Amino acid sequence: MNEVWKKPPISLTAYQEMIGSEVGVSSWHLIDQNRINLYADVIEDHQFIHVDPERAKRETSFGTTVAHGFLTMSLMSIMSYEVMPVIEGTTMGVNYGFDKLRFISPVRAGSRVRGRFTLAEAKLRKPTELQSRTNVIVEIEGEDKPAIVADWIGLIYFA
Repeated sequence: MNEVWKKPPISLTAYQEMIGSEVGVSSWHLIDQNRINLYADVIEDHQFIHVDPERAKRETSFGTTVAHGFLTMSLMSIMSYEVMPVIEGTTMGVNYGFDKLRFISPVRAGSRVRGRFTLAEAKLRKPTELQSRTNVIVEIEGEDKPAIVADWIGLIYFA
């Protein structure tokens, strides 16, 4: 079970009062070569810049392999579980997509990333459905520029 469901829930009002505020920053998550290779196998993308460290060192400006952008993006789920609160009465949350998603900087193999979450919007679409928009910055440890900037939309359902 994801840790998010073990947190004490907050009221919808308290959640909406967080709009415009940074909700939290996740822990660091390692993106090592093993994780990159496993991801490459899952999505069948074995481009050398991801899976061949020697060739990537010789033929790219990265100096090593880099993570798939979608791998880094997929880690936003676990990052959000670490920091985003659960609203009282929530039965499930659904990823509704992105209004903006940009891969700003490559994530080199062996790097650690973390997510910084700011709640931008939380409005009821129906009495049992909340649309939430979160601005996310995925930072790379020791780097000035982030890996990702995104406006992430979620739907939260209530009983």
